[in-house]
Amino acid sequence: MNIANCPRCGKIFSKNFRDVCPSCIKEIDQEYALCADHLRQNKGITTQELSEATGVSVRQISKFIREGRISIIGSPNLGYPCEVCSTMIREGNMCMDCRGRLVKDVDRISEQMKAEMQNKSNQGVYRTKS
Repeated sequence: MNIANCPRCGKIFSKNFRDVCPSCIKEIDQEYALCADHLRQNKGITTQELSEATGVSVRQISKFIREGRISIIGSPNLGYPCEVCSTMIREGNMCMDCRGRLVKDVDRISEQMKAEMQNKSNQGVYRTKS
């Protein structure tokens, strides 16, 4: 049996397929129902407006969207924050700008590593004049 503290409320519970205790699961399901009901009546609402109207945190609403429980297809103004800069996005973990910066940084570091490897492979090599 795997015993753990619920990350949401701190209670000790027997961990199963979910990472939160049974009472928090019920609370999360109630929050989802609130959000889903409100979205049916207000399709043009933003994530912030949904949070304010239901009392459900933006973080929890974002989690519902990422899990696929809340579909953003019929809700053009719904999204969740980029994990780097908090710009609202509709898919993935990062906005296009942060993703582009990450790709550039990875490319730059890769080039630096190649240059360092080339320098190391040339060390200790003696050349003679022909």
